[in-house]
Parts: sequence; structure tokens; C-alpha cells
Amino acid sequence: MVAGTDEIVVRRRLSPSRASDFLTCPLLFRYRTIDRLPEPASPVAARGTLVHAVLEDLYDLPAAGRTPEAAKALVDAAWERVLADDVRLATLFPESTPDRDAWFASVEALLEAYFRLENPQTLEPAEREVRVEGHLETAAEEELVLAGIVDRIDVAPDGRIRIVDYKSGRSPGERFEDTALFQMKFYALVVWRARGVLPSLLQLMYLGDGQILRYVPTEADLLATERKLRAIWAAVATALESRDFRPRPSGLCRFCAHRDLCPEGGGTVLPMPAFRVE
Repeated sequence: MVAGTDEIVVRRRLSPSRASDFLTCPLLFRYRTIDRLPEPASPVAARGTLVHAVLEDLYDLPAAGRTPEAAKALVDAAWERVLADDVRLATLFPESTPDRDAWFASVEALLEAYFRLENPQTLEPAEREVRVEGHLETAAEEELVLAGIVDRIDVAPDGRIRIVDYKSGRSPGERFEDTALFQMKFYALVVWRARGVLPSLLQLMYLGDGQILRYVPTEADLLATERKLRAIWAAVATALESRDFRPRPSGLCRFCAHRDLCPEGGGTVLPMPAFRVE
């Protein structure tokens, strides 16, 4: 909001998650980006956040100390930090219960899975949890900001770049690999444009089933991603101009936090709030 007004400012900005929201359902994009409706805390999402926090902290330790036992010892402090960042999570497990114990056991199981995929004692990441940002000129000759947070960037002695992302869920089937790689190509595009180095490898690590999805991007791949992002923003801009964000029914609807505010869930769409685009 702008001080002294009730008008919401919508930035010309895309992240991988917001782009995916629009592709999944324009109404979901609206509720998250314009209305900014709160969503209930999710044990699954919270587990992923905690695992990411522990793996970030793990690389603060000396290489020889990066063991599964050390990672588990980092969980409590990382959880306190995660709670401080998102107070909603305090409602997940207000006290010690079997569900809480099982949830923390599942966090430890994911950390154990990580150590079966790679040996952190042999790695020295160049950057962790790093914000990357770039700019793209749209068809309307406006500047679109591309931004996101990369879990890890590894840089080899010869300058080659590997972009790594941790996933706490299971790996996608072959049909959905392109969707999973969209986020990584987004990051690769931003890194390429900002640093002038085409990343050599994109690596998705699925701790839920111990699989690694690797992809070698090409310049043609990233140029295609750039065109796709322009097309997505053009569709977003049209929806912003017309104030028309229609729901797109899919199998994901049953997981949506806003079903009661969507005609597909038997609800009524909220009135469009006042906003302007900058």
C-alpha cells in the first residue's frame, strides 16, 4: 500500500513462483500478488523451509564437520529462526505431540537423504540463498524485473557455474520435468544476463526420493525462456489492464487455499481492490 491511500502498488516484477502461479491460475496469481491474501501455514512447506535453512547453515561449518549428525544438531536453532521469520508456523505444533515428533523425524530423514546424494565435505559453494535479479524489456518497452532466490551457486576454478536447488518432495515424472526445470532456467537466464557466464549445469536435488535431475542449458534454451517470460508478462499486463483474472480449473484446485473465493470451488470472487502498476 502507498502511505495515506488504499491503493495497492503492483510492481512489474516476476519470480519463478509468481510466473508459475499465473500459468497455473490467473485468479491465484491475483489473490497472491494483488490482494495478498494470507494463507494457512503448511506442514509440508514449513518442512521444506526448515530443511533449506539447515543445509544453508551446514556450509558454515568446517568441511570436516559437515556430517549427518552435525546437520541434525542444527535443526533446533534453524527452526527457531524459521519461526521468527514466519509467526504463522507457531500454530502448526503448539506443544509436543506425536504429530510434532513425526514431523521432526521426517525433517531428519530428508537431511539423511541429502548426504546420500552428495558429500558436503568436498564442496565449497560460492553462494547460498542468494538473491539474483535481472531486467527484461517488455513488448511495451517497459522494464520487467526478474528476481528470485537461488539455494546454491557453485563456481569451479575455471569459472564454470552450477546452479543447485533443493526440493523436499519427490522427483517429477518425465512428463513434468519441463515444468520443474522452468524455475532453474529462469535462474540461469538471470545469472547469464547479470554475470555474462552461461551456467554449465542446473541441478535439482529431490530429497523425498533421493533423485537428482541434471540439465545442461544452452543459449537457445535461455533465449526461449526469455521469450516465454515476455509472453507471460504480456498476459499478466493484459489481465492487469482489464482487471480480469479468471480461474483456470485443474487438479491442483483441491489444494488451493482460496477455493472458497473461487467459482470453481462454489465461492464468489472478491471485488477487485484498487491498484496501480509501477
